[in-house]
Amino acid sequence: MKDTLGREITYLRISLTDLCNLRCAYCMPPEGAKKLEHRDILSFEEIEEIARAAVSLGVRKIRLTGGEPLVRRGMVDLCRRLRDIPALDELALTTNGLLLPEMAADLKAAGVDRVNISLDTLDPDKYRRITRGGSLERALAGIQAAKDAGFAPLKLNCVLIGGFNDDEIADLAELTVEEPVEVRFIEFMPIGGTDGFGPEAYLPCEAVLERLPQLVPAGDGGVAERYRLPGAAGTVGLIRPLSHSFCGRCDRLRLTADGQLKPCLHSREELPVRGLHGEDLLRQLERAVRHKPACHGELSASSRSRSVRDMNQIGG
Repeated sequence: MKDTLGREITYLRISLTDLCNLRCAYCMPPEGAKKLEHRDILSFEEIEEIARAAVSLGVRKIRLTGGEPLVRRGMVDLCRRLRDIPALDELALTTNGLLLPEMAADLKAAGVDRVNISLDTLDPDKYRRITRGGSLERALAGIQAAKDAGFAPLKLNCVLIGGFNDDEIADLAELTVEEPVEVRFIEFMPIGGTDGFGPEAYLPCEAVLERLPQLVPAGDGGVAERYRLPGAAGTVGLIRPLSHSFCGRCDRLRLTADGQLKPCLHSREELPVRGLHGEDLLRQLERAVRHKPACHGELSASSRSRSVRDMNQIGG
């Protein structure tokens, strides 16, 4: 599938649920997610049908997200079903890692190829604050479980927040020295319930290069600019949706847990797919691709995302 600007759309991100076992301050309201009725979220059969239709049109990579996808009961079986889709090259997962100690081996056996794990700080108290009660020890155990299960290369996603974790840039990058992981610093985005963060929170990834002048370019990393510390086994990635828009290379659609296609993360536009089958479903997928905007527009402390959902309702 190509959009009206000639961008090849090969990537579908699927949110399995808007629920999570954490309540990260940049992702959802303090009271947590408002639980959808079970009947209001896509069944695994519906997700598989939509995924198969998308792959038939040229999607080659699927990433499962949330909320926290691992809290969705039976999702390992869904992974097996999606991995059986012919022509699907990669099945990936984004998680906070807390449930990986119990699930990593099963996910690997079910055919999940890659795992991204959120890790915004190495300080237990700060982790507890930003996640509103989470355990860093548990998250680190999840990272180790993913390594033990054979997930490689492992990517660790760090939302860069000025005044919160910018003093840990060097320590987080140090995780790449001994092991072939990629620590990815992601600029904090003004979306959903992030109004409580001040302008200082929106720190450009340029700060990483300033704090670590020894970084050297390490090849293309998709949306991430990839660097390496001298002699390091792993890499450091910079994802800059605010300071360096990568809209011109956007190759993705997003499917929400309640069955809406989002052509753009930061757009209000959503196209319903629930209840569509066969040619009607294919046409709606193609319509979503045609509706992809050229760019999401300015994002900054004073220019917020146009999305009407919190991040836990989209999956990033």
